[in-house]
Amino acid sequence: MPLLPLTAGTPLTLELGCGHGHYLNAYAAAHPAEFCVGLDLIADRIARAGRKAARARLTNLAFVQAEAALFLQALAAPHPTHPEASPRLRRIFLLFSDPWPKRRHWKHRVMQSTLLDTLATLTDPGATLHFRTDHPDYFIYAQEVVAAHTGWRVAEPEEAPWPFEHVSVFEERALAGTPQSFTALRLETTVSAKIS
Repeated sequence: MPLLPLTAGTPLTLELGCGHGHYLNAYAAAHPAEFCVGLDLIADRIARAGRKAARARLTNLAFVQAEAALFLQALAAPHPTHPEASPRLRRIFLLFSDPWPKRRHWKHRVMQSTLLDTLATLTDPGATLHFRTDHPDYFIYAQEVVAAHTGWRVAEPEEAPWPFEHVSVFEERALAGTPQSFTALRLETTVSAKIS
């Protein structure tokens, strides 16, 4: 697996919940100048995603088995020998995450204000967060979470077009519905979010 260039100041592209890596493998192949990281909790998915990257000989791509909040917390921690070289996320994808449709389960949704707080500490103004779901209520909920946050805003489609199209396994399953997408832009704000 390629080492993450955490001390080189290289902007990273991150996919939260990368599944079998179909989307991010294709994205990394099409964007060789970007270093891409895919996160997922399930070991088999990470292994399969990594095999795809190895077969394609992609050196700008790493897959990590990790819980998103813990990975982001570790990424935000000061580097012990290079505290000035804080990793920066330039682009984040959140594609077809579990919508947890019952209201009592909404706390389990990945898209939360706490996630936006953490991402704000790891991004610079102009960074983008790309969200896609086939669940209409989750789409509305996610837009409302972004709209209520001081560090992000939902962009108009012509202002921030969807950066890359590639149908993943999850999207194939979702095509019975109508996937909806939006892009959120990181704003010019002072971030004082506490990461816990």
